[in-house]
Amino acid sequence: MTVVSPSECDLYDSGLEIIGITSNSNEVKAGFLFAALHGSNFNGAQFVPEAVARGAVAILIDETSEILLKPITVHAISTDSPRRLFALLSAKFYGNQPDFIAAVTGTNGKTSVVEFSRQLWAMNGVRSASLGTLGVVADNLELRSELTSPDPVSLHANLNALSQNGITNLAIEASSHGLDQNRLDGVSIQSAAFTNLSQDHLDYHEDQASYFLSKTRLFSELLEETGIAVLNADSSYFSELRQICQDRKISISSYGYSAQATMRVLRVRPHLSGQQVELKVNDVAFEIYLSLIGEFQLFNALAALGLVSAEEGSEIENYLKGLDKLKGVPGRLEHIGTHPTGAPIVIDYAHTPDALKNILISLRPHVKGKLVCVFGAGGDRDKEKRPFMGKVASGLADLTIVTDDNPRSESPSAIREEIMKGCPSAQNVGGRSEAIRLGLSKLRDGDLLVIAGKGHETGQEIGGTTIPFNDAAFVSAQLNDVVGGAP
Repeated sequence: MTVVSPSECDLYDSGLEIIGITSNSNEVKAGFLFAALHGSNFNGAQFVPEAVARGAVAILIDETSEILLKPITVHAISTDSPRRLFALLSAKFYGNQPDFIAAVTGTNGKTSVVEFSRQLWAMNGVRSASLGTLGVVADNLELRSELTSPDPVSLHANLNALSQNGITNLAIEASSHGLDQNRLDGVSIQSAAFTNLSQDHLDYHEDQASYFLSKTRLFSELLEETGIAVLNADSSYFSELRQICQDRKISISSYGYSAQATMRVLRVRPHLSGQQVELKVNDVAFEIYLSLIGEFQLFNALAALGLVSAEEGSEIENYLKGLDKLKGVPGRLEHIGTHPTGAPIVIDYAHTPDALKNILISLRPHVKGKLVCVFGAGGDRDKEKRPFMGKVASGLADLTIVTDDNPRSESPSAIREEIMKGCPSAQNVGGRSEAIRLGLSKLRDGDLLVIAGKGHETGQEIGGTTIPFNDAAFVSAQLNDVVGGAP
């Protein structure tokens, strides 16, 4: 085995014929490079012999791995940053990317921002796509993507396919996991947005500071120096992110109510189906109508506006005209039906205290009677947020029903009890279907029901099994069973 460091050679100039690249030993075929990466429960180095037996001609490995002491008759690259190098090699292997790539990070709003960006580009005749929680979204093109920030091989395979199919502009979600694990390294990012940061993913990150630090990589390392950062000026993290960008001499655009914002919101008037907004963009006054409910959806739209107008030659006024035509993302404050009493029913993906707070506050101006909230919390995830979610719901909703989300390997009743610590007067209902039925039964004229936590998801993870369940489909079926119901 020849062991070299990344600085000593370029794998693709080494004379090796690499026909595939993977970090899954089961996928290795003759002529592949195998990346022996550390996982949460395993060390990829233990699969090197299997990969070599399957025909791997090159190994990417952590320089501290004991496997380096064993005789292996293949080319190997030893590095202290195998995940980063794996991403860079993946980018080089597939080669092509869309011409302009925008990325967005933040606890909430990523999915809406990338989809709004795609829609704004499409309205202006730009061949565009979005990539994230909802997969790859592009007109007349189907590509598979299962993670918010997919692994480097899947990511760059999709970037190459999008480029080969004529997609010139792409908006992509940048999750904290993806940033921390270097999955987006090698992506040419020309504009990057930050939406917000609230408690989430502390089952993965050591603490809130570590969570934020992972987000900053998008601006401190990945965004090109000639690019533009689009920042939430109302966020408590704005000053720190602005300084990071200024240190790299990166141009900054911002949005919010703050006087510092370059896209400054002056006044918002909520309507039944949207909101009338007065704002100043680069000190020029505009008035728009946004056919989306919720102040945070306005912020998501402005983040998207900043991302798409960052492209050289773009006129922000052209994109401003398209804001009133934006369509909501499936499972994000989506109106899925109307109860026979006239009460609207909405679903949303909110699964953090901050996201739940935002949707309840946003919906309140549209409610004349009771605001009813059905929600739960996921298992095998940050446990600390559960009572906070309960406290938020009980403080902002008139009737709170705590139920199951995706309990995964945890006890559903134990999760509900932890939520109930924050809302002891709420109703505790095991079984999501029963909880939704209860919520529907409570509705009267002027009320509104929001079902939070799962949004667009079509399955419920219980005890290692995914059971088909979709909030929207279930509600539609229930309404169809009610005399006079209209889905």
